[in-house]
Amino acid sequence: MKNVPKLLDTLRDRFQIKSDAALARELDIAPSVLSKLRAGATLGPTVILSIHERLGVSVKEIRALAA
Repeated sequence: MKNVPKLLDTLRDRFQIKSDAALARELDIAPSVLSKLRAGATLGPTVILSIHERLGVSVKEIRALAA
């Protein structure tokens, strides 16, 4: 998954989340994890599951946005 920043930006826009820190709180992940994802870290299953469970985005859509 090469375009994780696009995924994060899409989530922020869609759910009107003002900052990466607020997105991290919403997903119940550390802000440093979100920062690493923006810097190119691989989107792991734990974060995918958190997005799915907390924001209701399908796993298929998450993978498509991050592809």
